Amino acid sequence: MATKTIGFAVAEEDQARLDRLTRKFGAGNRSAFLREAMRQMEVVDRAGRLAALQAYGADRAEAAGLTADDAATVVRRVLKRR
Repeated sequence: MATKTIGFAVAEEDQARLDRLTRKFGAGNRSAFLREAMRQMEVVDRAGRLAALQAYGADRAEAAGLTADDAATVVRRVLKRR
């Protein structure tokens, strides 16, 4: 894996917190901690996007007069075709 060193500032009052989290989630390695933090933030991002899509789908279904039972019926019908 090619790497590039980048710098970023941490407020003095956050130093102890960063060190503690780095020990816990990065085995004391700040680069490993940052990689894990990015993975976790991607999970949070995906969950937020999924929630927004679900809300959109629920709004569209409600506007069309569809219920969860209607969706289950369609899913069963599609799965039977396979």
